[in-house]
Amino acid sequence: MANTFFKRLALVLCTFLFGNLLFAQNNYKLKLKHSDVYAGIEVGSKGVKMSILEIGKNAQKESTFNILSDTSSNTDFISFTSPNFSATLNSLYNFYNIAISKYNIAPSKIYTVVSSGVKVQAEKSNNMAMVLKLANDFKTKIKDPAREVAVIDVTDEARLSHLGIVPEERRYSTFLIDIGSGNTKGGFFPNGDTKTLRLFELSWGTKSVANATEKRSGDDKTMEAFNKNLYRVLSGDAQNEIVYAVNVSNAYNMSDYIAFSGGIAWSAATLMFPELIDNPVVPVTYDEMVKFKDRILNNYSSLSDTYITGKITDKTLDKKHIGGEVSRVNKVFDQKSLLAGTSLLLNIMRQFEGVYEKKQFYLVKNGQVGWISAYVNQHLSQ
Repeated sequence: MANTFFKRLALVLCTFLFGNLLFAQNNYKLKLKHSDVYAGIEVGSKGVKMSILEIGKNAQKESTFNILSDTSSNTDFISFTSPNFSATLNSLYNFYNIAISKYNIAPSKIYTVVSSGVKVQAEKSNNMAMVLKLANDFKTKIKDPAREVAVIDVTDEARLSHLGIVPEERRYSTFLIDIGSGNTKGGFFPNGDTKTLRLFELSWGTKSVANATEKRSGDDKTMEAFNKNLYRVLSGDAQNEIVYAVNVSNAYNMSDYIAFSGGIAWSAATLMFPELIDNPVVPVTYDEMVKFKDRILNNYSSLSDTYITGKITDKTLDKKHIGGEVSRVNKVFDQKSLLAGTSLLLNIMRQFEGVYEKKQFYLVKNGQVGWISAYVNQHLSQ
């Protein structure tokens, strides 16, 4: 009871810090004045995501947007195999057509991009030719050779994520870390303006960590082997990268708030705090994340929708809604990928667990559309 009380008390602060973020709406009704509807379709490391966004005319200044729909197709593009290439191309094509036919969005208001995570992994494995082929084949398939399919640079994506996720009143005191599938990027603005971003970058993400762990595990597919080799992966090159990136960023000295976004942040927030299902941002401590990791490894069945909803006694909570969100998490992340992503998040978080100064940590649930919304806004202002 005490933990719940303090958690809800902390949410008052969360609402103040990140109050402009809006969670996905089920009724698809427009909520903002002087707004238009756009589609952002992103080819990410795990697959293709489409966000249907209502964006106010002053959205870039005020971080005001409304998520009308958010869907994805897991095609594991960064495996860079022929079947996964075809699945990704088909998903990209299908989402484009859905935006036009179901949501009546004009092609000029549909933005198609390739994430920095794909770019990082493609460059690492010499597969950029496949990324460029995907863009060209898509343009041929929709018969629009002039369409832009931008391959986003990691610095641009980090800057756009900050602009799209963090509200203006906390713009210069928040260090944002977006843990993607193929990489991790983020940073903060050290000079009191948005022209210069102090970049935080890792070539590791949830999927790339899981893939490296699976490769090291070889034919042994047990969770015991996965956990042992996950420790080895994160204690090697990944840990060296994390320590170096945090030190170079100087974020510890310059930032009061550390906000984590990306799929693993959404998953952890949903599974750890189901009673806060409608809050787009939740506070979390390092110790809570450690306990959550242990739960994934040793009590994974307790993360099922049946178990979690069965433990809810508060009659004011919508069990069906909570169960649906928990089920959605479990469809996106299996036990191994959930463990990989949480372990990576913890390894980063550990660098900010100072002895003399404690940072405030937050999990942002709907950060996946933040940089897309800022990308759309950026193009609208040009």
